[in-house]
Amino acid sequence: MTELRPLDAESLYLREDIAALWTPANVLQQAFELQGEVFRDVPGRRTMRVKLGDRSYFVKLHYGVGWGEVFKNWLQLKQPVVGAANEFEACRGLLAAGIAAPVAAAFAASQGSLASRQSFVLCDELEGYTSLEDLTDNWPQSPPEPLVKQRMLYAVANFARQFHKRGFVHRDFYICHLLANDTCFADDEIKLAVLDLHRARHFDQVPERWLRRDLAALLFSSLDLGFSRRDWLRFVRLYSGRSLRQEFAERGAFWRSVLQRAEKLYDEGLRKRVVKGVYRS
Repeated sequence: MTELRPLDAESLYLREDIAALWTPANVLQQAFELQGEVFRDVPGRRTMRVKLGDRSYFVKLHYGVGWGEVFKNWLQLKQPVVGAANEFEACRGLLAAGIAAPVAAAFAASQGSLASRQSFVLCDELEGYTSLEDLTDNWPQSPPEPLVKQRMLYAVANFARQFHKRGFVHRDFYICHLLANDTCFADDEIKLAVLDLHRARHFDQVPERWLRRDLAALLFSSLDLGFSRRDWLRFVRLYSGRSLRQEFAERGAFWRSVLQRAEKLYDEGLRKRVVKGVYRS
């Protein structure tokens, strides 16, 4: 069992249903003792699906990143992600903005330095959704009907537009972190949601470099799915909300840089054998 630091009482949030199950003074211990299905376990962080009462939740436990990680980010002029606060605030902000994302049920952080602070966020499970990565996994071998691809492209472009328009950036905006309703191929409407928000940030107006990173990640993770150049242009028009002539006249360099970054990520993925290779075949 991890030795836990004292609770920072000012950081504590317990929704009514969780407050009925947990003692506020011992909330860190109760969270870090949870057991469930492990989805991700990396140095300093673990994500699990857990049951509390008759409901399912996802909990993300942060054990402290250490000064090495903090200094590495500072030297790279990056803001280090040291705990669950980013995810907690992003979930609350997206809920207020009307964008589908996990709903935060509990959050707390310990006292201590930036590098040693422990924290967690507990969120409701997003039921009835499947990741776009899973939904499109067989598209290279068994392409869907053109209408299905167009509907998915429209949904993703409009979702990304609203996400960024509301001031959010994901910083890992791959299709594995976007989800569609399980009935999306049978219904007339594709409803999308976003998760894994521990690196998300919010701005009054998103800097262009963060938009480039998000859009390049989104494009990179869809390059093997068989979308055409016309589909790419359709995405740009939908995302920008403007005619292609106007958008490329004013922001052509930006979109070229998005494509260049996506292709660079793809070529790195080829070397690491983490992409299918269809795009370069």
